[in-house]
Amino acid sequence: MSYITINSSKLSYNFNFLNQLFTKNQIDWAIVGKLLCGNEKFLKVLLDISNKEICDSRLSNLKIIKKLSPKTQTVYIKPPAKRLAKSIVEFADVSFNTEINTIKALSEEAVSQQKTHKIVIMVEMGELREGIMAKNLPEFYSKVLQLPNIEVVGIGTNLNCLNGILPDKDKLFKLNRYKEIVEEKFNTKIPYISAGSSVTIPLIFRKEIPKGINHFRVGETLFFGTDVYKDSTISGMYQDVFKLTAEIIEIIEKPMIPAGNVGTNLTGESPTFNKKNIGKTSVRAIVDIGLLDIDHKNIKPKNPEIEIIGASSDMLILELGTNDSDFKVGDTVDFSMNYMAVLRAMNSDYVDKKVEKTIHSKDFKILELKN
Repeated sequence: MSYITINSSKLSYNFNFLNQLFTKNQIDWAIVGKLLCGNEKFLKVLLDISNKEICDSRLSNLKIIKKLSPKTQTVYIKPPAKRLAKSIVEFADVSFNTEINTIKALSEEAVSQQKTHKIVIMVEMGELREGIMAKNLPEFYSKVLQLPNIEVVGIGTNLNCLNGILPDKDKLFKLNRYKEIVEEKFNTKIPYISAGSSVTIPLIFRKEIPKGINHFRVGETLFFGTDVYKDSTISGMYQDVFKLTAEIIEIIEKPMIPAGNVGTNLTGESPTFNKKNIGKTSVRAIVDIGLLDIDHKNIKPKNPEIEIIGASSDMLILELGTNDSDFKVGDTVDFSMNYMAVLRAMNSDYVDKKVEKTIHSKDFKILELKN
């Protein structure tokens, strides 16, 4: 069976790296754990490493987190469906909101459950995903103030996830000003501006985070060490917290060009072939994973001699050339994975999940943070 591995030590290192960065800049942060898809084994690793609040966009995942760690603050990070108000109040300590009627439903449930439900009001800042228009924020806030058992703990925004709009100093400054306007108008204090995500982290290095932006929600950079702003990596962080391993179930020298009339394959594509390879052969291997489990375009063999040729529903075809590494049936092949590859594999019941720990955080120190 193929499996995905999480390296707990490398994840711990990345956590400490980010925690040092945020602490140095007086910023609170929460972990976005939706990538783990509610897997208890991996969530236990995360909870052992962190005492931070955990964010997710799936209520079932927050329910599992509450079961594993009742004291961990859970955050539902998309506008809730109104019909889920009862469960939201039960399993999410905080939720992100944009609809007053939904907040009314949350208020009614919070009263019923004798809880105070915290909310973050999301504001539209150009990405055109969730968020109320900034000009309507004071009126919206005034309506929320009238609702019992609802506490506004922040205003927030989302950038980059839909249309790729990048955060910048000007947008963040405006969001901070919107919060100040509400505070002045209603003689109140809103503790947090949750305006940061993985894509915003590079602005910290460039010292372009305005005063007042004091809360980040981070998933991708924690798990992959990515600089999402530049689609690159952050020096000093691990990019290989996850790896995929699959077993070779066939290895045979075969022609490099298929024979017969070409139609469309499983995914509706008509493959093309290099005519220079007509009459040539190479060693090809099949491993026990396929399109039901992974997106083969988002994984990469760790062995540079291996090339991915293609995939069907449950098999992945590899080009081994002359097989200088002397692979045999029963051997395994490791692959690096990006965010979407891990997300796809985590959602597959056919990919086993394993934990490994190859290094200990006490054996090394966090590297000096550099711009």
